[in-house]
Amino acid sequence: MIDHVSVYVDDLAAARAFYSQALAPLGYAVLMEFPGALGLGVAPKPDLWVIAGGARPGGQHVALRASGRAAVRAFHQAALAAGGKDNGPPGVRAQYHPSYFGAFVLDPSGNNLEACCHEPYLE
Repeated sequence: MIDHVSVYVDDLAAARAFYSQALAPLGYAVLMEFPGALGLGVAPKPDLWVIAGGARPGGQHVALRASGRAAVRAFHQAALAAGGKDNGPPGVRAQYHPSYFGAFVLDPSGNNLEACCHEPYLE
């Protein structure tokens, strides 16, 4: 299951106006903002990130929802074994929210693949 996707844009202000309007009929709204990034989605969490910086051929980000922290760790290990490059080991990413646990791996083309879960630590 896809957890979230990032889209890179040249003009964040123009993109904010466009995405806010274009996706409103689908129930999407800006739910989070960081310098240089907007998180849109249907409450309670964003699933579409719009990020300043222009198009990034071979550098897109896709996150897949994992069933728990053990699955995130297993993803990271398997991806490295398959030839991926570490782009962030399994761990809490409290800057997103206190229970966010993810791991990042660059695929052979340089795309950032992530596995993450949002549940409080139960394992």
